[in-house]
Amino acid sequence: MYYSLRNSLNNLSRARLTSKVFSIPSKTCRFQRVRGGYSYTKRENCNTPSSKERQFTCQKETVFRSFSLSRLNYLLQESTIPNQLISRNDSTISSSITYTRPIVGYWLLGTAALVFGIVILGGLTRLTESGLSIVEWKPITGVLLPITEQQWEEEFERYKQFPEYKKLNTEMSLHDFKFIYLMEWAHRMWGRAIGVSFILPAVYFGARGYMTRSASYKVIGLAGLLGFQGFLGWYMVKSGLSEELMDNPGAVPRVSHYRLVAHLGSAFLLYIGMLLTGLQILRDAKIAKGTFPVSISKALLNPAINVFRRSAIGTATLIFLTSLSGALVAGLDAGLIYNEFPYMGKNIVPPHNELFSKVYTRPGDVFAWRNFFDNPTTVQFDHRVMAMTTLGVVIALWIYSRRVPITMNARRASNILLGVAGMQATLGISTLIYMVPIPLASAHQAGSLTLLTSALWLVHLMRRIPPLIVKSSVLKKL
Repeated sequence: MYYSLRNSLNNLSRARLTSKVFSIPSKTCRFQRVRGGYSYTKRENCNTPSSKERQFTCQKETVFRSFSLSRLNYLLQESTIPNQLISRNDSTISSSITYTRPIVGYWLLGTAALVFGIVILGGLTRLTESGLSIVEWKPITGVLLPITEQQWEEEFERYKQFPEYKKLNTEMSLHDFKFIYLMEWAHRMWGRAIGVSFILPAVYFGARGYMTRSASYKVIGLAGLLGFQGFLGWYMVKSGLSEELMDNPGAVPRVSHYRLVAHLGSAFLLYIGMLLTGLQILRDAKIAKGTFPVSISKALLNPAINVFRRSAIGTATLIFLTSLSGALVAGLDAGLIYNEFPYMGKNIVPPHNELFSKVYTRPGDVFAWRNFFDNPTTVQFDHRVMAMTTLGVVIALWIYSRRVPITMNARRASNILLGVAGMQATLGISTLIYMVPIPLASAHQAGSLTLLTSALWLVHLMRRIPPLIVKSSVLKKL
């Protein structure tokens, strides 16, 4: 006889179902945890030929996989509380929960702040054209700064062998070279500091057992992304040191804008991973300690906010893509093409022959698609469109937040997101009109990451908590 636990969920709550199943005597049924979920075994006795020595009993077993409890197991693994212990004597989830220590979350947030800082410093390095001043990659000995005048002269002579000096900076003095060298050196040293501040604590926390298995996997993934980010940095610089730039009379000695986008994009992904993982660890610790308000948890289960939750994720994704389009603008110096707003020349849309110029096409191209990545005019126009679209989406999300029953913290986050979006749009227009001055351009780049941070905070606040945890006594009753 087959019993479907999935159909039973329509009439009973999950907590009551758990209590009922566990309360059935073991002689009648058996409820055990298996890989991927739970199994329910029904035993039925049937008559068999008797024996003088021993009475045999035929047991007929039927195994059912509980869809609901398998889903619960999946949700708990998705959070950083993978080992929920379900009590057989209690109808609620046991308060004995393994979780990642809060100090790990604070460490990840601190490291994310360092990544935020290096993004700003990297933007300044790009704006001051300092990125090609150090022409060698020395991970260990590169930490030593030239001290004597002779050492500075040697570094300057190395710099003179490459296209940037030969084409742009032939009149540069040693004093000017020291400035751009120190900018690039500080950028690289900050990167090394992030590596040390991430790897050493990660090893310590892992050795002491401060992290759950899922959190450990995330930290390992972030460590790999951090190493890849360092490799991308040198790979990007190497593109600006190529001697092939000397063979093309019109070429400008600068790093590849494609590699610049990859370098910035990976830094953003690293920041996103550290920020969201740190916030999630801190929230899971509150749940495990019983200090997370159950009222907020129940509010996050309201189906009326599902559309808003997905909209917040979509808005954060759009902000990320808009930031990458801004990296293309920086890599091509496209901000210097048209310096008025909202017009580009006589119209809002530049002439068609400028948007889709044949100069940027290659033989065999079906469509002039390379203009979207190589044409400074098209790249600037695309960034304008994406920026204004992002601003409109943020405004629409804020208006929508007034009409759905989100939590007070989420409402506050949507207000902050709207304010930062307005500030970022103002900085972008000002940077364009004033022909990309360094202070405004740096503030605009910092604003893009601040805007993304605001969106990610809203996404985190809207994240659901597994329903069985909400129904348990683990959460704080308010």
